[in-house]
Amino acid sequence: MRRRKNFRKKPKDKAQGLSVTVFNNNVDGALRILKKKVKNSNLMLELKKRTFYRKPSAIKREKKNLAKLRNKYNQEKTK
Repeated sequence: MRRRKNFRKKPKDKAQGLSVTVFNNNVDGALRILKKKVKNSNLMLELKKRTFYRKPSAIKREKKNLAKLRNKYNQEKTK
């Protein structure tokens, strides 16, 4: 049995950042794919983090507190 030719050709030029190509005027499908890519790339979380300046000491303090919390949950989990 013959294999079907791939009718979706890959674009030759690679665009910088996130991009989606629209096939057969299927904008809804392309939008769904774009939303999934944005969600998986954590782009929105990064933008929210960069909306205002945080002092480096505050970032260190937050990381330290998160590590303490992880350790606490792991201790409870093993009991």
